[in-house]
Amino acid sequence: MALSSTISSDGAIVTLAVAGRFDFNIHQDFRKAYEKHGNGVKKYVIDLKDTEYMDSSALGMLLLLRDYAGGDSSDISILNGKSELKKILAIANFNKLFNIG
Repeated sequence: MALSSTISSDGAIVTLAVAGRFDFNIHQDFRKAYEKHGNGVKKYVIDLKDTEYMDSSALGMLLLLRDYAGGDSSDISILNGKSELKKILAIANFNKLFNIG
């Protein structure tokens, strides 16, 4: 599977790791991966370490996660992205909506 989901022992942090292509093909799995943990989650981490490609549908999925997590009050970090992915996120001004590292 191109997506894995883990939750911290206290249930506060969900990490979603995307391997390979972050595109429309995983949209249902991506949504299910964060929704299955319920509303007790305080922080989401998107790990792009093994992500090789990201398209506009991935940006849409991240925005849907942000809305689900509380919009402006959400705490979402996008980590370990290769320079090409960080460039896509910067062009989309996602640095104003997410913590990108």
